[in-house]
Amino acid sequence: MTASNQDHASAASPRRARPRLMVGHSTLAARDLEALHRFYCDALGFEVTNRGPVGEEGLELVFLSQDATAHHQIAMVKGASTPPSDFVMIDHLAFRTQSLDDLRAIRSNLHAAGIVDILHIDHGNAWSLYFKDPEGNGVECYVDTPFHVAQPYAGTFDLDAPDEQILRATRERIEGAPEFELMKDWQARFDRRLNDR
Repeated sequence: MTASNQDHASAASPRRARPRLMVGHSTLAARDLEALHRFYCDALGFEVTNRGPVGEEGLELVFLSQDATAHHQIAMVKGASTPPSDFVMIDHLAFRTQSLDDLRAIRSNLHAAGIVDILHIDHGNAWSLYFKDPEGNGVECYVDTPFHVAQPYAGTFDLDAPDEQILRATRERIEGAPEFELMKDWQARFDRRLNDR
């Protein structure tokens, strides 16, 4: 590409912020949840970090990790079908990013691409954006909070609010919830659990 072509390309399509993303976790539908999560624990070395029901449809989640910096690397869902509308629960890709400003930039980029149906979910331990890509695949982009709370947990948050207000609102919602503590304390304890195996 010549210099003049590069200038023209830059003028035609303005540069957008491109936050760095890392893969966060995978979510799997499970016909036999007991057998599937036992395989991941016994054969692959994962540990169960939380387990519980979600919603009123008989769904159950098991969260697995072998990394003390990640509450779950894999979430397994029992009782779920796989239609496209279930992307929030199953069959989605998840990407961790570094800040709420990164989430704001991602949301802006999604709007520019014509994607406006975006869910804002406060999981207590993360602030997440859920959306479908142009092919209908589910995607989650999230940033960690400094807190741990038993999962599954879901609320909402206002991404247009200042960072400190979002942080304060999340803490106020989850302080009385099961397993509430600072994430660094949960991580230290889980690290000891992994090292003591």
